[in-house]
Amino acid sequence: MASRDLSVTSTGVLTVDSLTVTTGLRRWLRSYTMMLRFDVRGLGQWLAFGFLIQILMGAGLAVMYGFYLGDVTPVVGTFMASGVPAIALIPIGFVMIPNMVAEQRISQTYDFLWSLPVPRMAAAASTFTVFTLMALPGVAVAIGVGAWNYGVRLDVSPMIIPAVLLTSLMATSVGFGMAHGVKNPVAVNFLANMIVFFVLLFTPIVVPIAQFPDWLASIHRVLPFYHMAQVIRDALTSGLVADVGLSYLVLGAWTILGWFATAWVVGRRG
Repeated sequence: MASRDLSVTSTGVLTVDSLTVTTGLRRWLRSYTMMLRFDVRGLGQWLAFGFLIQILMGAGLAVMYGFYLGDVTPVVGTFMASGVPAIALIPIGFVMIPNMVAEQRISQTYDFLWSLPVPRMAAAASTFTVFTLMALPGVAVAIGVGAWNYGVRLDVSPMIIPAVLLTSLMATSVGFGMAHGVKNPVAVNFLANMIVFFVLLFTPIVVPIAQFPDWLASIHRVLPFYHMAQVIRDALTSGLVADVGLSYLVLGAWTILGWFATAWVVGRRG
């Protein structure tokens, strides 16, 4: 908001005696806070739905893999239990956000939301924050159920906090950029389902990457899914992960890529 006192000089030139404009970081933070409240209130049904999906994807798969494999050694059980939390993060960023944006397009509220009088990147940052934090309870449940189901004791370190926050933020950022970059809701839904299909069947999250063909393993060293499991597994175990620093770098790169994609889409709408 701005308040202005205007006056006219003897030469007839209009001058501004005082001008108060709320700009810069202060305005951005205020807009970000308002959008946080707006998003939380508007996501009532999605919050419960997202938590349920996480339980089914994370904790549910931890139990189902146990049915397939039967009795496993403690090392295999630890590997499985430390991988399912990464699976629990997939539906939030790569499924819920794209489907939410697709629903906004179908219901014709998409343009209204982007027309709100706040900086668009503040609105995007609010979405990143809400969905990143939304993922945390489901991850905690997946860790507990996985350890219980396989009868293993996980060595939880303080690194679990940055590991989960980064993986959740990465999934949210990439999913957000994908959802806004692909305008066709049908195409968005197709991509989201293909990602889930690919992750569940062809991703080294609960299976060692050494068991994959070299060409597929090379692809996964570039994609984020394998690295999501690596950073979380490193924070929950000792001795199962080597060179976790590379996984953090890959996830950081994918997060930044998601931000750039979002900024590009937002800029084009301006």
